[in-house]
Amino acid sequence: MTIPLKRLLLFTAKLGYQTRSFEDAAHKLGVQLVYVTDRCHQLEDPWGDQAIPVHFESPEAAAYTVMEAFRAQDVAGILALGDRPAAAAAYAARGLGVRYNHPAAVEACRSKLRMKEVFRDAGLHVPWFRNLPIDPTPEPVLLGISYPCVLKPLSLSASQGVVRPNNREEFLAAAARVRRLLKSPEILATREPNLDQMLVEGYIPGKEVAVEGLLTDGVLRVLAIFDKPDPLEGPYFEETIYVTPARFPESVQHAIEKCARDSVRALGLSHGPVHAEFRINDEGVWPLEVAPRPIGGLCARSLRFSFEGESEPIGLEELLLRHALELPGRNFPREQIASGVMMIPVPKSGILEAVSGEDVARSIPGITELTITARLHDAIAAWPEGSSYLGFLFARGDTPEKVEQSLREAHEKLSFTITPRLPVEHPAPRRVTSQGN
Repeated sequence: MTIPLKRLLLFTAKLGYQTRSFEDAAHKLGVQLVYVTDRCHQLEDPWGDQAIPVHFESPEAAAYTVMEAFRAQDVAGILALGDRPAAAAAYAARGLGVRYNHPAAVEACRSKLRMKEVFRDAGLHVPWFRNLPIDPTPEPVLLGISYPCVLKPLSLSASQGVVRPNNREEFLAAAARVRRLLKSPEILATREPNLDQMLVEGYIPGKEVAVEGLLTDGVLRVLAIFDKPDPLEGPYFEETIYVTPARFPESVQHAIEKCARDSVRALGLSHGPVHAEFRINDEGVWPLEVAPRPIGGLCARSLRFSFEGESEPIGLEELLLRHALELPGRNFPREQIASGVMMIPVPKSGILEAVSGEDVARSIPGITELTITARLHDAIAAWPEGSSYLGFLFARGDTPEKVEQSLREAHEKLSFTITPRLPVEHPAPRRVTSQGN
């Protein structure tokens, strides 16, 4: 008798590099991977992957579609990549009886305002904050806003639209810039909630770190703490280098882990991957954001896990599959060697015409991989309007310092030719004249 494969539903807005890593891991483990994506439902399986098409802006409706597809079939696990798919995954998991986060907890993570309220009510370090309409532009003096502060959309990710103003004039300019972004056709097409509002909060000085974790029935296991060695002080907050293990004293790392556990407990998250951001200063650890998903983009390739006696380390994607399906190896620790990733920043907006220096960058000692993800002749946007990087550099080494040095040296070898994007001119309406027969 043939034993049926374990089935895992992967909710994802994009099918790309990270999903291919999940495919490879699923094939290795003998797992049936089923995609739930927001592709057009009128296309009949254009990629031949039998994905289930849904609309993530309506998570309950998306979950209903999934539940109808699998009502009479076994689903052993659920994972979500990205913030938008996580809500639909939570509703579907509840309906299918699969362990995952409660929908209310995931919904709280989708709104930066609600998240701040939860952190405040739990007694965690939180700056002053309030939400404002994007129209009309609010007068900061009347609202008692102090500087420096940070303006941000309520629901976008990757620091898109996040700006630090230091005075009234900068505040008004930043508010206008955020408003233009939120009213752009590209953002409106996402149908994200609360696009008519923005959040303003006090700026938190200090160093920033990221935490990658894995929840099992409410218990958080910290997989890695990433240093962010480049200062993220504004006016925009495009991230660059992540390096692990962190170089903070052990006492500070314990404080970071405690704040991470307190944050996920306050939000009510209970099962699956977690990616979180924190700031550290003399007052303690400040939670910035917690997301019920793994680290985004290709950054997961900076993490590998192994156990004594195992010949080959496994990637984060395989670890997450093993965890979701309760397979052996789900508790493998991170490898001992230091590792890191550089999300290659976008120096300016325009058209990417050429990339050079790739072979030299790959030859730098410690560099393990370079992937340019931006396509030639495509438009790219710098922060705060942008949210996609030019590519990713990866390195490994004996120490975090060596990893950081390798990433910086390799980045210096790369050169990107970016030309200005020509404004789109709309043709004048043609004058219609009558003509005889």
